[in-house]
Amino acid sequence: MTIPELYELFLQNRKVVIDSRKVASGCMFFALKGANFDGNKFATDAINNGAAFSIIDNPDFEDGERTILVEDVLKTLQDLSHHHRLQIKAPIIGLTGSNGKTTSKELISSVLAQKYRVHFTKGNFNNHIGVPLTLLEMPNDTEIAVIEMGANHQGEIDFLSNIAAPSHGLITNIGKAHLEGFGGIEGVKKGKSELYRYLLKSKGLAFLNIDEPFLKELLPEEVRRIEYGSIPNQDFSFQLLSNHPFLKVAYKGRVEESFEMDSQLMGQYNYANIITAATIGLYFKVPVEAIKKGISSYIPSNNRSQIVQKDGYELILDAYNANPNSMKLALENLLTRSFERKIAILGHMLELGTDSPSEHDSIVSFCKENDLDKVILIGNEFKNASETYGFLFFENVEKAKAWFDQQDFKGASVLIKGSRGVGLEKLVQE
Repeated sequence: MTIPELYELFLQNRKVVIDSRKVASGCMFFALKGANFDGNKFATDAINNGAAFSIIDNPDFEDGERTILVEDVLKTLQDLSHHHRLQIKAPIIGLTGSNGKTTSKELISSVLAQKYRVHFTKGNFNNHIGVPLTLLEMPNDTEIAVIEMGANHQGEIDFLSNIAAPSHGLITNIGKAHLEGFGGIEGVKKGKSELYRYLLKSKGLAFLNIDEPFLKELLPEEVRRIEYGSIPNQDFSFQLLSNHPFLKVAYKGRVEESFEMDSQLMGQYNYANIITAATIGLYFKVPVEAIKKGISSYIPSNNRSQIVQKDGYELILDAYNANPNSMKLALENLLTRSFERKIAILGHMLELGTDSPSEHDSIVSFCKENDLDKVILIGNEFKNASETYGFLFFENVEKAKAWFDQQDFKGASVLIKGSRGVGLEKLVQE
């Protein structure tokens, strides 16, 4: 069956499922294979449970006309999503970067949704499976889409760009994330800038934050661009007005008259996310009041820079992910909080390869130099640094929770920050 033929079936059965436990009436079940599972085995069960079709790549599991045999289920899913994307004539903004991808994506979508029918990546569906699923969920009447693309090694962003075919692109920043897979910071630059090279090939447009290091030098001169940042007297120029308790940002004019934006975001690192969303809103002619509403109404969730007010203290829950850049920025923000005591509970950072010991030592050294009231380190990558600097250490979050539950944090701002795999959110689960 060709992709156009399969697409005709998709148009009649728009729900795509890759987990047989989530099969619903009239869906299409794609029998993906993984290291520990083979979706082909569930193809018949999916049909019996209401799926319109099961797409398989093992002929041993053919079971009538409603099982569709293809050469490779994953590639078919990706090709089908690309075919669907090409039917959508709306602008597609492809977004990647080392830090801030999800917050930027959600802020941009919040702003654009004030004027347009917007489709955007839900959660962290940003890989070789998540991007196709996101594209296939895109309604035909979408007016703008924001597609997040993640990567931990070179070639991924190029691959995802060729599936999503973005007309516009954005790299939030270049930082020390996934150093192991990318092969160091130079590898990160090369891998993330694959989006820029796709835009060069496709004659797309890049949104370029000139405040961020590396980005301008990585963007080929021939690529059309919108530049924005804190340098005065350009078309999209901004200024940070306040960081207490939340960020307040000013747009300084030219394309529109100057205006101010309030947010419910903390930490100076979110300034870049706010001005990115405002720039894209202005570019797509979202009215100023709507831009302000889109930014002010956005509240972070899912363990990303969430502020949880407790009895006499605050928790800054930032346990979704961490790398050396985001960890230091979170600590710098903690130091600005107005509470009497400042406590950092840090989970180790993953995928740093041979740089891991030095990067963990650097973070702990920063904590020592800035005289935080208490520092708790969790995870074996912090073990050596904890012994060097004399901070409390736990091998895992389960052991740390027994300590956490006995603490009196009154009068403190408590940062909880670490890589997703550490599971630091378990500390605060009721």
